[in-house]
Amino acid sequence: MAQISPKLLIPESFQVSRDDITGQLGLIWELIKTPLIVPLLQLGVYICLAMSLMLFMERVYMGIVIILVKLFWKKPEKRYKFEFIQDDVELGSSNFPVVLIQIPMFNEKEVYKISIGAACGLSWPSDRLVIQVLDDSTDPAIKLMVEQECQRWASKGINITYQIRENRTGYKAGALKEGLKRSYVKHCEYVAIFDADFRPEPDFLRRSIPFLVNNPDIALVQARWRFVNADECLLTRMQEMSLDYHFTVEQEVGSATHAFFGFNGTAGIWRIAAINEAGGWKDRTTVEDMDLAVRASLRGWKFVYLGDLQVKSELPSTFKAFRFQQHRWSCGPANLFRKMVWEIIQNKKVKFWKKVYVIYSFFFVRKIIAHMVTFCFYCVVLPLTILIPEVWVPIWGAVYIPSVITILNSVGTPRSIHLLFYWILFENVMSLHRTKATFIGLLEAGRANEWVVTEKLGDAVKKAADAAKNKNNAKAPRKLKFKFTDRLNTLELGFAAFLFLCGCYDFVHGKNNYFVYLFLQTITFFITGIGYVGTII
Repeated sequence: MAQISPKLLIPESFQVSRDDITGQLGLIWELIKTPLIVPLLQLGVYICLAMSLMLFMERVYMGIVIILVKLFWKKPEKRYKFEFIQDDVELGSSNFPVVLIQIPMFNEKEVYKISIGAACGLSWPSDRLVIQVLDDSTDPAIKLMVEQECQRWASKGINITYQIRENRTGYKAGALKEGLKRSYVKHCEYVAIFDADFRPEPDFLRRSIPFLVNNPDIALVQARWRFVNADECLLTRMQEMSLDYHFTVEQEVGSATHAFFGFNGTAGIWRIAAINEAGGWKDRTTVEDMDLAVRASLRGWKFVYLGDLQVKSELPSTFKAFRFQQHRWSCGPANLFRKMVWEIIQNKKVKFWKKVYVIYSFFFVRKIIAHMVTFCFYCVVLPLTILIPEVWVPIWGAVYIPSVITILNSVGTPRSIHLLFYWILFENVMSLHRTKATFIGLLEAGRANEWVVTEKLGDAVKKAADAAKNKNNAKAPRKLKFKFTDRLNTLELGFAAFLFLCGCYDFVHGKNNYFVYLFLQTITFFITGIGYVGTII
């Protein structure tokens, strides 16, 4: 049988060449580009420029205030009544208030000894200290190890209790709330909270409790975090730069000007009466710490941040753990803003300017705008304007303003100033996940209440490296096998391809040399896309 040509099966009206199809698509594009695409993209540029200006003014304001605080403001010990609690031979330890230490943990195999040991080593009368280990672990072996560690310290005369629950309802907030219900803590006046990887110095309570004892209007004393593994890899250095700005500037300014800032969830001491008055711990969002802080502030309570009081902790060194942490930290505040904005507006106990600070500066600009403008402008809108040259982007919005914002952000970590360019590129990548999480929180979508505990490695990586180098070992440690595809992040790879195409187009047809930035950003997206970021376990 003679072979039938495929063309005979297709009506002649549909038999068009590829050139005709390309020409028709080009014609359609030209028809919709000028009246529709260009105005929409130009509108996107204006919106991004407005958000950039909001963030710029916020950063400049914070920069001016922190300079004034450092030069002219009195230190917390001078602004508030402060007097160390002295040991008294006649009174014994009765002049020391009873303090509860809560250590929430979940399968913390590598670090559980660190926080328990540090808490038991605090310089405070043993009969005025109650330590409560709130273990929500699901691994029976880890639960047994934590319990045995508590028993070991109890045998030394430390008042430490190992507490478990039947379920993880409410996650960390649920554990803290359940811990405060126990009869043996009813006589405690204050509660200090430390996550499993935090290790306070022995004088922590002696330097912080006097603020609460001598100032009945203070509800919270927050210490600064210091990171023991900041030099472990480039990922931890990037995190240190972001968090140092938060503590050096944002927390300091909030404490000095409005006696308000977001509780960091750990390394802080609360007045238990303030917790109860504010309604206790709530698990309606993944930022139970910020939730409690806002509610307590709306009832007139003041907060004090002590930048000189530092507590060592650990940064997540794997990219997977960091992504989960950033999702929670971005989604939670947006979700809380959605639920509390009207309550803040209607509040009668708080002054007008403090409301403005909380709603506009604390929530809207820092927790929402900062994430969105970084991603939308520099990873979406600006690259698209290269493909559509009819859209105009002013040089001050594309270069000058972000440069100033970046310089202001770097003041927290002067030792990492040489990594500033790498930090910008990496923050742009992470803004993708933060923006996604922010929208999830605002819309209260599926993952709004997702809680994944940040993985802590402790000394596991160091021990593994030492074991591998040890020549006396008869057998080298077996390397864990994993598939390359397990590390792939398709979202980052997709944006890497998009930015690469935009960069190529700008290299051939562009006039502003944006391709330099686009190619560098492409490389950063690609590296994170294939999972070669942080410690690889």
